[in-house]
Amino acid sequence: MMMFLSNNILWIRAFHVISVIAWMSGMLYLPRLFVYHTETTPGSPDSERFKIMEKKLLRMIINPAMIATWLFGLLQIWLIPGILEEHWLHAKLLLVLIMSGVHGYFATCVKRFARDANDKSARFYRILNEVPAVLMALIVILVIVQPF
Repeated sequence: MMMFLSNNILWIRAFHVISVIAWMSGMLYLPRLFVYHTETTPGSPDSERFKIMEKKLLRMIINPAMIATWLFGLLQIWLIPGILEEHWLHAKLLLVLIMSGVHGYFATCVKRFARDANDKSARFYRILNEVPAVLMALIVILVIVQPF
């Protein structure tokens, strides 16, 4: 099994990148939905539509993509254990942990909106929308440039 996986590391890497793209797409879109959702009246047809959209985006795209990202990433580390000595990877893993925390916070927001209990402004979600983009940019720089 180990030989098979090692011989297919490029496929594993490709699936890792694909899952990262799907995860980031959702992470960039979900807070946008929150912005629009805050501008609706709780209980209105528009608000109910946003609840469905947010729940489906989280459960059908963002959650599976994050799980796949972690699995394919950890699989690469397992197949290339020497990579754990790279300092850029330590920084990347820290940022991915932070991104996972942001993901968790977004899941909490979806639940709050579902209960019509949102207490944040559209401005808050507009600012929050930038967090995944900044983290993503830093992660890509660490992986491509490997500055340390």
